Formats: sequence, C-alpha cells, structure tokens
Amino acid sequence: MTRFEDRVLYQGDPWVRLDTLPRLLAEGWRRTLSQGGVVSVIRTPFQWVMASPVIEIETGGYLGDVGLYVPLVQWDEALELLGEDPSPAPGEPPQGEP
Repeated sequence: MTRFEDRVLYQGDPWVRLDTLPRLLAEGWRRTLSQGGVVSVIRTPFQWVMASPVIEIETGGYLGDVGLYVPLVQWDEALELLGEDPSPAPGEPPQGEP
C-alpha cells in the first residue's frame, strides 16, 4: 500500500490528508466535498491531481490507492460534510491539550 504524508505544503498552504482510499471512492468523496464548498486534491504515487475528468478514469488512469487532501483551514468542514465526528487534524494536538 502506498504511504502518503498526513500533512503537506501544497501551493504554499498546509493541507491535511483525510484518508487513503481507492481512487474511485476518493473521487466520490471529492464530489461531496466540492458540493459543500470544500476544496480537495488527490495525491497519486505519481502526481497531484486537482481536476479529475471522467475520461481519465475511464481510459485507464491510476485507480489504486490515493491520498485525499483538504486545506487545513477546511478540515472541520470536510469532516462535517462526510458525516465524520469532529477530530483534530493530523499533526494537531487533541483538543484541551497545549
């Protein structure tokens, strides 16, 4: 399984990994996030993918595990849109701790 970093600097801003999951599932999550106003990006083992045309997927683009990232400032919104319980972003201390 490909290992993706929990936190990255992408285009000058901190981004955090929501999960590592198969590309098709990640694309579905991206649609949900986008409809809720949360920006996301996918990291394949080969490149960053900001836009994923369906034709790329249908014609044999990479379909294995990918990292799904959101900007740190949208972490809480992303969790809410995906129906997840609130939790600290990767690399952030648990709430109530310094």
